[in-house]
Amino acid sequence: MCGIIAYVGRRPCTDLLYQGLRKLEYRGYDSAGLSVLDNGEVRIVRAVGNLDNLERELKGGDGNGASTGLGHTRWATHGRPSTENAHPHLDCSGRISIVLNGIIENYAVLRDELSGEGHGFRSETDAEVVSHLIEKHYDGDLVEAVRRSIGDIEGHFAFCAVHADHPQLIVGARKECPLMVGVGKDENFIASAIPAFLSETRDVIAIEDGELVAVTPEGVEVLDLELRPVERDVTRVNWDADAAEKGGYETFMRKEIFEQPAALADTLAGRLGGDGMVTLEDINIPDEELAAIDKVYVVACGTSYHAGLVGRYVLEGWARTAVELDIASEFRYRDPVLSPRTLVIGISQSGETADTLVAMRQAKKSGAKVIAITNIMGSQATRDADGVVYTRAGLEIGVAATKTHLAQIAAIQLIALHLARLKGTKPPEELAAISAELHGVPDLLTDYLRRETATREIAKRYFEKPFFLYLGRGIGLPVCLEGALKLKEISYIPTEAYAAGEMKHGPIALLEKGSPVVVVATDGHVYDKVVSNIEEVRAREASVIAVATEGNEQIQSICDDVMYVPRTSEMLSPLLSVVPLQLLAYHIALLKGCNVDQPRNLAKTVTVE
Repeated sequence: MCGIIAYVGRRPCTDLLYQGLRKLEYRGYDSAGLSVLDNGEVRIVRAVGNLDNLERELKGGDGNGASTGLGHTRWATHGRPSTENAHPHLDCSGRISIVLNGIIENYAVLRDELSGEGHGFRSETDAEVVSHLIEKHYDGDLVEAVRRSIGDIEGHFAFCAVHADHPQLIVGARKECPLMVGVGKDENFIASAIPAFLSETRDVIAIEDGELVAVTPEGVEVLDLELRPVERDVTRVNWDADAAEKGGYETFMRKEIFEQPAALADTLAGRLGGDGMVTLEDINIPDEELAAIDKVYVVACGTSYHAGLVGRYVLEGWARTAVELDIASEFRYRDPVLSPRTLVIGISQSGETADTLVAMRQAKKSGAKVIAITNIMGSQATRDADGVVYTRAGLEIGVAATKTHLAQIAAIQLIALHLARLKGTKPPEELAAISAELHGVPDLLTDYLRRETATREIAKRYFEKPFFLYLGRGIGLPVCLEGALKLKEISYIPTEAYAAGEMKHGPIALLEKGSPVVVVATDGHVYDKVVSNIEEVRAREASVIAVATEGNEQIQSICDDVMYVPRTSEMLSPLLSVVPLQLLAYHIALLKGCNVDQPRNLAKTVTVE
């Protein structure tokens, strides 16, 4: 999740671009850069790290009088954080410059084709192929070159391009990633998000999927992929600065809940083929060694531990490999039995979680293979592990993890599918079917979030209750554990989460008339058992709130409230069923007056034991 900004107008643009990047830094801080059109040339300044480093590079630099330019702040996905991999990128001639947010899924094929045609690449990134595609197709018309380049690209992206031969023109394009135009007087902006230009203009045009936009100081022209003009109204936004950084959402947590379809799509992009083939570019363990793995340990803490619990079910179910799950702070003080045929998967959003890092090092020292699942390129976990699966969820500001959790589940599902293929534990047609369904989950989640209304009303009925019990079975158990953790984290309500079959062994004593019991009851092979547990709860006159699969109307007769989620196969259901529990916790916390983005006593990253 990178941030892009572009400006064309009458004013010097360097500081305008830099200040716009400051508003977008939450989208990435691995590196940053600017390119400006100055006296018939493209001048580029780039720096690794946060924007303070770019600011130092800009002081006293050339191009301060330029009035057309691009800016970018990078969240690294393809290629490590480095000056060479920082945007903007150039073509061979140095006269075309681009900045891009998104992923070019077929970049390897395009890079090979372009290299064969004589193009020279300077970076490891997928984005650089776009500048060379535009160069290939350019014949005096930058808009046409961009249009033709889009036809070659597979993936989801938004990018802007400039050419030294067109000093007052910027061309932008969008497919699934956000792109907004800020309309000014004798000047115009393009950016990933409105905050980038909000201090300069509040007049906005939203660019839709499959559209191009050409901006000059004089105006904005929106075009479809046949270069036919598209009529688009200018909207006036009246956000304050704080609301702008949240993209119009009331909190960062809500914004990040609604970013989950994109985070999930980004984590899957370019890795999951329609035939079930999985490509994990940074795993760095030979296929024959992975095929020989006979045991997997998953080590993690908190929300990452719950993602690992989901992983246990899919690794055992798909790859038919024995799995042990351990809280990292306990694993490090055990003496686990490890060997070169053991795979240890360490899950850490930040890649800096102290207990998880020690557990991974202990495993590697004992001869096991180690894979890190993390959201942060260049973090300590990536240096300690043999290989990495990056989650590509983008920066998460809310302390209570939401989109990173879903991305972690997707990452471990990819590992499980990869092992299943290598071990031959699933026939190719079944792997292809799982792959196709997994590809469709982001769209299901988008549709669900657009129409979700039930959780707010349910929260109003229960937010004053002093205690909640969460129950689940099978792959619903990690979902209920995560839902309960979210409620505890942000509302401070005492909450217990249990395997539903264990309720009779103690927790049922906590129930009284009206006690809210949240049950994960999505369709699956243990659904009838879950229904039996619901009946036990009802016999104690507790109130039952169920998460159920769309179409299951029968469950309404035994529950007080039902939160429906789209239908999926059982092993993919946690990608959807956890979301209403995030929203339920969110609405309860707001009703109690809690700060959901900064819950008391908690930090985003735990770097001490």
